[in-house]
Amino acid sequence: MAARLAASFRRPVLQLCRAYSAPASPASDVRAELTAAVKSAMKNKDTKTSITLRAVLAEVYSADKNATQPIDSSAVLSILKKAAVRRTDAAAQYTAAGRPELAEKETSEANLLLQFLPPTLSSAEIDDALRKILADMPSDAQKRPGNVFKVFYTVVDKSTVDAEMVKRRLNALLSTLN
Repeated sequence: MAARLAASFRRPVLQLCRAYSAPASPASDVRAELTAAVKSAMKNKDTKTSITLRAVLAEVYSADKNATQPIDSSAVLSILKKAAVRRTDAAAQYTAAGRPELAEKETSEANLLLQFLPPTLSSAEIDDALRKILADMPSDAQKRPGNVFKVFYTVVDKSTVDAEMVKRRLNALLSTLN
């Protein structure tokens, strides 16, 4: 009786998780590049560069915390691309409002962020990839662009293409096939 009573009061064995035992995430190369650039800018006392890159790193860390798993390299590049687009849009608005000094600041920040992005694919490279995909698909599936996009983005990384250009090129190719 005493043994059964003592067994009922045993504490459950908890598996301890190690906080820093996870392998490096695939996005670590882009993050490492950004972090190294921030450190370099801070050593050189380049406040504009360090502030811009720190803001982007803060967005990356925020997205990392909100996700269930560490975000991958394409998500980090997507955050970089969105930050560059925001700055380009702000520069256009400042120019329209007659504030060229602020527009120039935003443009220089956008150019700084664009240095970290991989080069985008040309329209000829996009056309080649789309033609290969369309050749492999049955003709009824070609009429649904969503299926083509799904296969295209498994072959090509989203951060290396402009989605609007892919859409335009696919529509042009589909119109020539019909």
